[in-house]
Amino acid sequence: MSSNPVPEPYADTSLDPPVRGFLHRPPFDAIATLVLTHGAGGNAKSALLIALAEKFAAHGFNVLRCDLPFRQTRLYGPPRPGDAARDREGLRNAVAAARNLGPSRVFLGGQSYGGRQATMLCAESPDLVHGLLLLSYPLHAPGKPDQPRIQHLPKLQIPGLFVHGTRDPFGSLEEVQSALKLIPSRTELLPVEGAGHDLGFKGKSKNEALPNKMTEAFRRFFDTPMNRYQPIS
Repeated sequence: MSSNPVPEPYADTSLDPPVRGFLHRPPFDAIATLVLTHGAGGNAKSALLIALAEKFAAHGFNVLRCDLPFRQTRLYGPPRPGDAARDREGLRNAVAAARNLGPSRVFLGGQSYGGRQATMLCAESPDLVHGLLLLSYPLHAPGKPDQPRIQHLPKLQIPGLFVHGTRDPFGSLEEVQSALKLIPSRTELLPVEGAGHDLGFKGKSKNEALPNKMTEAFRRFFDTPMNRYQPIS
């Protein structure tokens, strides 16, 4: 059985905003579902999301990596100031679609902007998912540490695993650690040595070891038995 199942194009246009992206199914019965989304400059086809989705699927997860509504509307360019609320509704719909895939445990993950919108959504809706996977959380704009994006963090009631590069201009490890103290639920920070905001996935460069480290950290943090499907090596 292949350890990297081929993803299927996925679309649910009955929802508004619609859900569009790619679904990775595991080679066995799924134990949970992970919804993954991208940052302000990317899309669901980013190399990091693909690598992470393949790894999670190989360990028994359904993984739905989806395009946020702003990206479905515009192929290029960052989100506009008025896009955020609709992007959060898009994530809510993606979680609803994920629940239809079977497993009762659903997790929500996002890179940079997508992760921030996920935390804001879950601060508003604490029962939406079982936990969060945040990649390169954009704590503040580069060069503007005096304007942290932390207002909603004290309302976040679900556990979250944060993955952050030691050279990320959107927040130092010390700044992120300080921000995590505002979150009343359980958190963990997984540092990625020498990585910037892209976590080592830029152009053709890939941090090959990182997806495995993330799945292992996720398994420990959320106590998910992924290794009963395939050994983590």
